[in-house]
Amino acid sequence: MMGNRFNMSRLFFCQKFTYVPSVAGKRDFPGNVYFYDKLGSMQWATAIQLFDRYLRLERAASQNTRDAYVRDVEKLAQFAAEHGWSPENIPAEGVQRFVYDISKILQARTQSRIISGLRAFFDYMVLDNYRKDNPAAKVESPKTGRKIPEVLSVEEIDRMIEAIDLSHPQGERNRAIIETLYGCGLRVSELVGLRISDLFPDEGFIRVIGKGDKQRFVPLNAQNMKYIRLYVEQVRSKQKIQKGYEDILFLNRRGRQMTRHMVYHIIKELAGIAGIRKNISPHTFRHSFATHLLENGAGLRAIQEMLGHESITTTEIYMHLDKKHLGEVVRKYHPRSFY
Repeated sequence: MMGNRFNMSRLFFCQKFTYVPSVAGKRDFPGNVYFYDKLGSMQWATAIQLFDRYLRLERAASQNTRDAYVRDVEKLAQFAAEHGWSPENIPAEGVQRFVYDISKILQARTQSRIISGLRAFFDYMVLDNYRKDNPAAKVESPKTGRKIPEVLSVEEIDRMIEAIDLSHPQGERNRAIIETLYGCGLRVSELVGLRISDLFPDEGFIRVIGKGDKQRFVPLNAQNMKYIRLYVEQVRSKQKIQKGYEDILFLNRRGRQMTRHMVYHIIKELAGIAGIRKNISPHTFRHSFATHLLENGAGLRAIQEMLGHESITTTEIYMHLDKKHLGEVVRKYHPRSFY
């Protein structure tokens, strides 16, 4: 819908560019060429490129974060091009009009994410002296509420594992994937990035590279390690591994690193076979990992550390699930509940 309304060709192809090797008063990157139009305004394509480089070099943002932020700013760029606004001169009212337009077609949670991306972009523009103000600073994010995540029971997870076809090579890999998602509470991006050199079976830990390339160590249970070993020894060792992927743990049939989408489709297919009607994804196993730990007495701080959450408030969402569980325990076992 947005794509039909805003014409990207006007933004990138129809305007005439002027090459400017450096800009007085602005920080320059070695070898960078800036694109300005004939009126001297910076082009959105250049601003987005510089913003992406800033996220990578100075913020050490993950590829997924960078991709999401770039997509969000590109949406604004399409809108701004229709009004003749550059990154340097788009007013706060222009950003507010853009947010108003997307509010008609996007859910509140998506709107909040886009607004967050725009604030980060204009913060960068101010930091590097391309603007004096952040036009997205006062844009209010919609109230999204606190969404309680979907969680699988242990029985449902067992059913999914039982649904795996172990008669073909990918079966061992898929079982190891589910055991690792659930056993370690990993994000799917962390799972597909796991390396053999990240495994420390003797110590009982795996090294995980999380958001912002932050490193943490997560306990690896014996059953999880057993299925990883079976996959590595019986399947992975017999594959022709492509150059550059020798250390990647989970490989596709062509001997390359798996994608997040591949893992998503594996999970959805197994859920269907197992007769699970919940709307689940790889992230559901992360929620289940945390919830089951909390239900069985683990401390919130320990769970926070294993999940790699920066703030304890992010982990506290699982307290809502645990309260529901405790309520059920009281209703089932407390003497007064029988009257």
